[in-house]
Amino acid sequence: MPDVPEVLFVCVHNAGRSQMAAALLDHHAAGKVAVRSAGSAPADEINPAVRQAMAELGIDLSHEVPTKLTIPDVDAADVVITMGCGDACPVVPGKRYLDWELPDPAGKGVDDVRPIRDDIDRRVRELLTELVPATTM
Repeated sequence: MPDVPEVLFVCVHNAGRSQMAAALLDHHAAGKVAVRSAGSAPADEINPAVRQAMAELGIDLSHEVPTKLTIPDVDAADVVITMGCGDACPVVPGKRYLDWELPDPAGKGVDDVRPIRDDIDRRVRELLTELVPATTM
C-alpha cells in the first residue's frame, strides 16, 4: 500500500451508509488515509436523518453530495468497501474488497440511524488500525 492508503466506500444511493463511513474514517484518520465515497445509483441529496445523526458527533455532512461510482474511483482505491450495492459494484483485480452488511438508513428516522452510524463507526475504527497501525483514538 502507498504511504497514504485510499479507501472507497460504496452503497447504492451514496446518501447514507457510504457517506457516514467516509466522514467517520476521514474524521478519525486525520489525514492519514484518503477517503472517498460513491453510489451505483446516487440520490439527489444526503438522507436528512443521516445528516442529523452525524451532526450529533460534530461531523457536518451538509455540503456533501451523492456521487456516481466510476471505474476510475475503484482503480484509485486500495480498499473498496461495499455496503449493499450488489452487482453494480465493479470488481477490479488487485483491489482489496470488504462487504459490510448494514441496514439501509433510507426512510428511517434518526433514532433508527444512530445504531447504524455506531456500527459503521466501530468498523471504521477497526479498519483504521489495520491501515495505519500506529493510530490511536
